[in-house]
Amino acid sequence: MENPASVVRRAVAAPVDVPAAGESVPRRRWPVVLLSLLGGFALSAVWSARFVDQAIGDNVANTLLGHDAKATPIAGIAAGIAFAFVSGLAGSFTACNIAAFSAVAPLIGSEGSRSGRLLRLLRPLGWLAAGMIPVSAAYGALVGLAGTGLPQFSTAQTEPGVLSPRSVQSMIVFGVIGLVMIYQGLAALRLVPDPFARIAARFPNFPMVFKGVLIGAFLIGRPFPLFRQMLRNAAESGNPLYGAFVFVLQSLGNIVIMALLFLLVAGLAGGRLRRWLSRRPSRAAVLTASAFIVAGAFTFLYWDVRLLATREIISWYPMIKW
Repeated sequence: MENPASVVRRAVAAPVDVPAAGESVPRRRWPVVLLSLLGGFALSAVWSARFVDQAIGDNVANTLLGHDAKATPIAGIAAGIAFAFVSGLAGSFTACNIAAFSAVAPLIGSEGSRSGRLLRLLRPLGWLAAGMIPVSAAYGALVGLAGTGLPQFSTAQTEPGVLSPRSVQSMIVFGVIGLVMIYQGLAALRLVPDPFARIAARFPNFPMVFKGVLIGAFLIGRPFPLFRQMLRNAAESGNPLYGAFVFVLQSLGNIVIMALLFLLVAGLAGGRLRRWLSRRPSRAAVLTASAFIVAGAFTFLYWDVRLLATREIISWYPMIKW
C-alpha cells in the first residue's frame, strides 16, 4: 500500500493552472483569446457606421414612423414616445449596440424541450432588462433635469485634430465597457479571477443583471443621430419623468430584435447546439469567452482607437470604407 504522505505530496505538487482534458475550460486558452481579439479588430476595421446608421437605421425609422425621422421635429409627448421605441429598434445594429449580442450568445444551448428552452431564455432576458432599465431611466431623468448642458446635446460639427465633448464622453463610456467585456471573456477562460464568483453563488442571476447594466450604459455614450435627436427632445422638455420613460423605451427597443433573433435560433438549433456543447464541456467556455472578447475588443478599438484616426489625431488605423 502506498504511503499516505507520498499521496499528499504528489497531490500538492500537481499543477492546478492547466485544465485537464474534459474539464470546463480548454487546454489551449490563449489561442482562443488571440483569435477573438483578431476577430474584434477585424470587425472594427470593416464596420461602416454610414451604412448601418443610414441604410439600416434611417430606413427602418422612416418606414415605421411614416415620415423622415431626422427631418421631422418631435411634436408632443406621444410622438416622442413613438420615436423613442422606433429609434431603439432602428439602432439595434449600430456599433455601440452590437456588443449587446455577446450577453445572450451563451444561452442558446439551454437544455430541455424547445418550449422549455425558450422559457429558460426569457428568464435571463428578464434579468437583463432588470439591470438595463434602472440605468436607462436614471440617465434619462438626468437628461430631463440637466437639459442642454450635457456634452451629448452639443450640435457642434467635429473638426480634424479636435475631440468634441460628446466624442470624449463616447470614448470614456465605450472604452470602459469594452475593457470590462474583455475581462469577462478572460474570466470565462479562468485566466483572471471571476469578480462575480462569490455573489453569483448566492444570486445566480447577478451576472446577467450586470450585463443589463452595461447595455443600459450604452445610452450614456451613444452618438447615433436618431438617439441624439431623442436626447435633445428629452433635454428641451425639462421633464425628468418623460426623459426616464423615453430612455427606457429606447433601450427596450434596442434589445427587441436581439431577443427575437436569439429566441429563433434557440428554437431552431438549440438542441443540436446543446448536444455539441455537451460532448466537450470546454466548448461552452470557449463560446462565452469568444463572444465577450470579440465584442469587447471591437467596442474598445472602434470607439477609442479608430475614433482617434477618424478625427486625424493618430495617423492611421485600418478602415475599409464602404
